Amino acid sequence: MAKQYWLMKSEEDVYSIRDLEKEGVTCWEGVRNYEARNIMRDRMRVGDGVLFYHSNAKPPGVAGMARVAKKAYPDHFAFDKTNPYHDPKSDPENPRWFMVDVEFVEAFSGIVSLNELRQEEALAEMALFKRPRLSVQPVTKEEFGIIRKMGRKR
Repeated sequence: MAKQYWLMKSEEDVYSIRDLEKEGVTCWEGVRNYEARNIMRDRMRVGDGVLFYHSNAKPPGVAGMARVAKKAYPDHFAFDKTNPYHDPKSDPENPRWFMVDVEFVEAFSGIVSLNELRQEEALAEMALFKRPRLSVQPVTKEEFGIIRKMGRKR
């Protein structure tokens, strides 16, 4: 299967590209949107490229790149009553929520801001502009390449 590309959002003050850089690999837990879950569970593959997006930041935007390091598996935080991502309707025998592991690739020296992305005509059809609240979304190979180039120009 051909390599695919994704944009994954995290709040900078919760988990940033620098946190991922320090850890190297992390699980992408806590996704509680069915569409985002389905993308991770059904479509993501090891080696897929990831644009790491800081949401609720000033400015919001792409902070760097990662790659999918482990295919989807049940999000065990959903079963933990002490965890903020606990879901009492999720059952280990029939898990509702899944996560993937992501691996650090590169941090850009500066954010490629949402405003900069909007100004790039070739990115006009990005899912980011059509489904802005979706935390995990597809990106075309071309979009990924454009944003990677923008980030590396910093």
